[in-house]
Amino acid sequence: MDILLDTNILIMIARGTLTEKHRYYIENGDNALFYSPVSLWEIAIKNTTPRRSPFFVDIEVLERHLLADGYGELAIQSSHIQTFEKLPRLHKDPFDRLLIAQALRQDYHLLTSDQSFPSYPIRTLLVSLSPTD
Repeated sequence: MDILLDTNILIMIARGTLTEKHRYYIENGDNALFYSPVSLWEIAIKNTTPRRSPFFVDIEVLERHLLADGYGELAIQSSHIQTFEKLPRLHKDPFDRLLIAQALRQDYHLLTSDQSFPSYPIRTLLVSLSPTD
C-alpha cells in the first residue's frame, strides 16, 4: 500500500524512537512510503521556535536518510491545495490539514498518531506514540 507519513512519524524516524507498531508498516516491503515537504517545513519551524524543552531534527540529514532508504517525496501540487481548501475545518493545524489533503487526493494511507485524523475521509493508519499501547 502507499503510505504518507505524518510529521510526528518522521520525527520518530529521525530520533530512532519508532514503536513496534510503526515498524510494522514502515518495514513491510510491500508498502511504498512517502514524506511531504510540508513535514520538513513544519520541523524547520519547530527547530527555530523557542520551547521549554530542546527540539532539533536536522532536516537535511533526515531527508538524505529518507531518500537513501527508498522513501518517495510527495511534492505539493495545486490539486492538493484545492483539496485542502475544501476540507472541513475539523483540525486547526494547517500542516496536518495539507498532509490530509495530499493523502486524500493521492488516495494514500496516512500513518499517524494524531487521534483527530480519522475524522477526515481518508484511510488512516492510527498508531499510538507509546511503545506499550
